[in-house]
Amino acid sequence: MNKPVEILVVGCGNMGSSHARAYHELKDFEIAGLVSRSEESRGRLSEALGGYPTFSSLQEALQNSEVDAVSINTYPDSHAPLVRQALQANCHVFVEKPLATTVEEAEELVALAIQRQKALMVGYILRVHPAWMRFVQIAQKLGKPLVMRMNLNQQSSGREWYTHKQLMNSMSPLVDCGVHYVDIMCMMTGARPISVHAIGARLTDEIPEGMYNYGQLQVRFDDGSIGWYEAGWGPMMSETAFFIKDVIGPEGSVSISDVPEGDSDDIEGHTKTGVLRRHYNIVDGEGRFLHPDAFIDIENEPDHDGLCLLEQELFLKAIREGLDLTTHLKDAVNSLKIVLAADASIRLGKVVEIEIKD
Repeated sequence: MNKPVEILVVGCGNMGSSHARAYHELKDFEIAGLVSRSEESRGRLSEALGGYPTFSSLQEALQNSEVDAVSINTYPDSHAPLVRQALQANCHVFVEKPLATTVEEAEELVALAIQRQKALMVGYILRVHPAWMRFVQIAQKLGKPLVMRMNLNQQSSGREWYTHKQLMNSMSPLVDCGVHYVDIMCMMTGARPISVHAIGARLTDEIPEGMYNYGQLQVRFDDGSIGWYEAGWGPMMSETAFFIKDVIGPEGSVSISDVPEGDSDDIEGHTKTGVLRRHYNIVDGEGRFLHPDAFIDIENEPDHDGLCLLEQELFLKAIREGLDLTTHLKDAVNSLKIVLAADASIRLGKVVEIEIKD
């Protein structure tokens, strides 16, 4: 019988806490320690889970623990150095998206993981979501080209707005959230992105100069498909039309038709699907629709913690069974490349061409 995978959890905020609860529940993982610069947050999470060792830094934790893996759930600008540190300590690594803040760093980390023969998995939570994968599968049957319209605006205040401002010290909403949705677009089309154009606006003086808290990108693919994604953060954002997930093709359309309950900054609602609406374009000789829209109910949809559990089951499989993560990592780098090109488009005020390697 295999001994449990000893793992350190770095970051004890929303995502770190969810992943820690997953490791706590899965018998094939054993939490060796919880790491956070905040004594309060690591202590609170340790107490909630029954008492695990806590550390103020990954370096301290690695010096005092014999571990197999590290789970990194911190602010994006710390991802690359922490991933590098964990891989150099011969640990498998799970890291929340994005893998890094530059394409060059992301590619370097992928190369290091391959060199060290360690599993490196990026937290693309929608890839383990059964209903989102159904959404992708239906979109893939709509013909080509596809028109993909998606957004996730968040009217954040209080603690959520504080978190968003901390994120914007290094990364825009378009990059932080956008990697999920351009990844979904790439899966839907199976095509190569060739260019991106984006616009952005700085709607508050509470964020750094040169940063924007509202952005929209448009990406073109080599099969003629086009995708649009919009993301905004802050107390000024509208609660109207904050959650749009809509795909149109020659054979009709598919949409996530239920707007999630609750406020737009509620993390629990960001992955909810509710009902998928499939529209068919088939008409009779007089141009009337022959096929009514189909409403596909999603039963037993996992909540946010349930999705984190599915992610960690996949991470365990990558560690134990040597699951090939080559395509996963290539897609993670490519989606980062697209949203960073959008960032560049906003700064330059022009279309940016994208070169995706096979």
